Amino acid sequence: MQAVHSGYRGLSLLVDLNWDRILYVSTIVLALAAGAWLGTVFQ
Repeated sequence: MQAVHSGYRGLSLLVDLNWDRILYVSTIVLALAAGAWLGTVFQ
């Protein structure tokens, strides 16, 4: 149980340090998905 708690704490720290990078990558992925969807709609 201690290993799970330690791993969760490490993951939480990683997210706290890199939340802006995660947001940046997720925005790019969302834009690519929206572009692909629009490409299929207007084809």
